[in-house]
This record gives sequence, C-alpha cells and structure tokens, in this order.
Amino acid sequence: MFKSNSLRFFFFLVLIAASIQAYAETSDECLTEMKKLDFMRGIWAGPASGTNPEGKPYAVYQTERMGTMLNGQLVVIEGRGYLPDGKVAFNAFGIVSWNSFTKKYEIRSYAQGMSGTFDFIPTANGYIWTIPAGKGTIRYTATVNGNNWKEVGELIEAGKTIEKNFEMNLKKVGPTDWPSENPVSPNAGKM
Repeated sequence: MFKSNSLRFFFFLVLIAASIQAYAETSDECLTEMKKLDFMRGIWAGPASGTNPEGKPYAVYQTERMGTMLNGQLVVIEGRGYLPDGKVAFNAFGIVSWNSFTKKYEIRSYAQGMSGTFDFIPTANGYIWTIPAGKGTIRYTATVNGNNWKEVGELIEAGKTIEKNFEMNLKKVGPTDWPSENPVSPNAGKM
C-alpha cells in the first residue's frame, strides 16, 4: 500500500512539473508573438470618414489608444470617433491575442452593440482583419509607417465591386501606459 501511494504521488509530481513546463513554453511563445505587435502601442489621432450601414457618409476625428495587459499577452484597443461638437459618434473596444493552440492571432471586437472574435493577420507593415457582413465580408487593412497609420475598410461581396466604406489616417501623438497604469492596489479594501 505504501509503495502504491508513493508511486501515485511521484506520478502526480511529474504531471505537475510537466504542466508547469508546458504553461511556461506556451506563455513564452505568446509573449514572443505579441511582441511583434509593439508598433501598435500608443495614442493615435486623425481624420476618419466612411459610410454608415444605411449608406450615409460621415466624418469624425478618430482617436485610438493601444496598450498591453497581462504582462504583454494582450493588446487592448479603444477607438473613439468625435463629431465637430466634441460628441462621441463612435466608440469601439478590441482585444488582440495570440492563441498558442491554433497558432493564430485573433481580435475580439465590440462596437455599436455587436461583438465577435475574428482572425487578425499581421502583415509586413500592419495587419488585416475581417468581419462577416451578411452575404459578404468587411475587410480592414491597416498600414503603419513609422508614426502614420492608415486603415481602410472594404465591403467584399461575391460578384460585386469592392466598396470602400471606411478610412482613417492617424498620426501617433504619444505613448501610453493605458490600461495597465494605476492598477488596483493590493491593499484595496483592507482594513
């Protein structure tokens, strides 16, 4: 009986050690892949325009702030489009991550009462991500050149001409430690 319990305990310890090693390797891979997106970090601002789902044109002053969380395992994005009077006309939130099991990036996007998880594909000078849209797809293509970021949204439907429905041209206006700045203190709520 003693040998059987000792053997079980030994195998349990081996299993725990293997799990810790696998977690460390997965975490290292994630950090390596996410480091490739460092060009996104910062505060960006500039003009944006497009057409809404009803086909009406709009123009806003777009701001984007991008930072990391979970020690760099996530890129967190908040976009706001401002009207000339300062009111927020558009607000979106996104989280880009690396999935170590599928070996792919993904973006979780929230905007205008909708959300979803979509493929996110880094390119040599930016990224591409797509959203299913009825019978077609909306493809966002970003090109980042130093402190300039251009992103174009296009509606792609089989048998139809590709239709541009969004464009923003932003400049990097500074760094940010958002959202990791000012975390909740470990003493919060203690008496």
